[in-house]
Amino acid sequence: MKNIFRLLGVIGIIIVTPLFSLSFNDEGSPEELSSAIEKAMTDEQALAQVFMFGWVGEEPSPVIMDWIRARNIGGVKIFGWNTADTLRLAKTVGELQSASLKNPFNIPLIIATDQEGGWIRHVKGSTSETPGNMAIGAASYPRDAYLSGYYIGKELALLGINMNFAPTVDIFSNRDSELIGPRAFGSDPVKAGILGAAFMKGQLAAGVIPTAKHYPGHGDTDLDSHGILPKINVSFDVLWERELIPYRMLAAEGIPAVMSGHLAFPMTQAKDTPASLSSWFLNDLLRGRIGFKGVIVTDDLMMTGATSYLGSLSRTAKQALIAGNDIIMFSNTPLLYDPVWTLLLNSMKEDDSFRKVVRNAARRTLELKLRYLRGNGSVPYIPDPARVQTGMADHESAAFFLNLAARSVTIVKPSPSDSIFPVTKENAGRVLLAGKYGDFFSYGRTAFPDAVFYRYGGTADADSFISLARNADTVIFCLSDSYDLRLLRNIQQLNKKVIVFSVLNPVYIESVPWVSGAVAVYSYAPESFAAGFSAITGRIPAQGILPYE
Repeated sequence: MKNIFRLLGVIGIIIVTPLFSLSFNDEGSPEELSSAIEKAMTDEQALAQVFMFGWVGEEPSPVIMDWIRARNIGGVKIFGWNTADTLRLAKTVGELQSASLKNPFNIPLIIATDQEGGWIRHVKGSTSETPGNMAIGAASYPRDAYLSGYYIGKELALLGINMNFAPTVDIFSNRDSELIGPRAFGSDPVKAGILGAAFMKGQLAAGVIPTAKHYPGHGDTDLDSHGILPKINVSFDVLWERELIPYRMLAAEGIPAVMSGHLAFPMTQAKDTPASLSSWFLNDLLRGRIGFKGVIVTDDLMMTGATSYLGSLSRTAKQALIAGNDIIMFSNTPLLYDPVWTLLLNSMKEDDSFRKVVRNAARRTLELKLRYLRGNGSVPYIPDPARVQTGMADHESAAFFLNLAARSVTIVKPSPSDSIFPVTKENAGRVLLAGKYGDFFSYGRTAFPDAVFYRYGGTADADSFISLARNADTVIFCLSDSYDLRLLRNIQQLNKKVIVFSVLNPVYIESVPWVSGAVAVYSYAPESFAAGFSAITGRIPAQGILPYE
């Protein structure tokens, strides 16, 4: 009898062990192993894989650690408020991954962020400030896009960040857009697709998963989906031949991930449904007609553009999964038994079709991880602080970004036949430098050591500015937004030589046709200010071309 019980015990071990011996580190193709792990998961474990949360503060919050330890969530999003101290961030990533790797199946987290380059740089600290996408478009070299993606990815990899929500391939089709602007490569869809594909390949070479955004395109609206659901009234034919061209090209190149945007296109089959919640946009069009085979992740579901449509975060999250998203992203961390979790889990138990939707999303997410988060060249789970200290913003990347800034600087006004440039100490007379960025004055002082400065912050004294400009022969004005534009217009009647130094979006130059000259750079990185003043003073030729019509 004892021998029978021993035999049953052995049989029990044989039956039970495979459920718990499966590991992310087992041999096997991503397709086969992801399918095996998904089949071995409980509904709770599968559901957890589709969640990606952010948290507030530099230290990992107790709540997000609870989600990792108790639920083994699939991903974490790094926001700007987590990143002031680079070494602290590296330590945090290590703590998050260490907790995740102790869970069943030893599945690592996707650690994602927004590091587009230029204006959008969520991971701050000692990472590179770069000229950005519109500078790449102005220079027009695919290799610049590749190396931008590579060097940005290399820094993220040192920090253990294995997914980047970039490249941004929105088309610069609405000049009033303050959300996209210099984040776009330009107005040419084919060029955006070529540069986006090059950026993607640079990220992959650094071991980081690239993500094209904001599908199907955020460029043709001056509204911000953080605060409202933009409705973009273009026909499907326009959408197909403009906004969707980069996605068609990137899908053919094998982009691993796409971010769905909270945008409505009433003239398409989706009507007023946000694209991020539309099965027609995600399943029929992106996966079906375009042929995308990767993972779809939502933009932040806590944005008004998402939640306003259904009026509830829980219903929005459920619809996002039904529509075809594989990862649902939230900028904050809810409590463990938040209504979103409860609704989704109960729906899995009550509705077999929804259960299949979630489990398919979990399988695709696991396959993405197995394909990119293990093996040679993948991002290490636990960052090495010594490598972080020595490897961030190295000389090679710094030289590249300076050269990119120089290649992209653009003379917008006057025409090349006119003689306003170069502006030198000898022909400028008394110079006034006016603006709000510290680096503008640092590099301006080098170019014009005797210049008078007018620096303003949140507000400006127009009378003081006018008085200083009246006593100057040449005013070099740093223009970046509509507030600057209003201030600049105060000196139109003085008939001075006025040079606009445009940063970020150069469309504001069109509103001041009376200025003597204008130079455009596309970010407020130090390299961009250095390049702009070098072009103004004739030290380098301005080779960039405005990347929009």
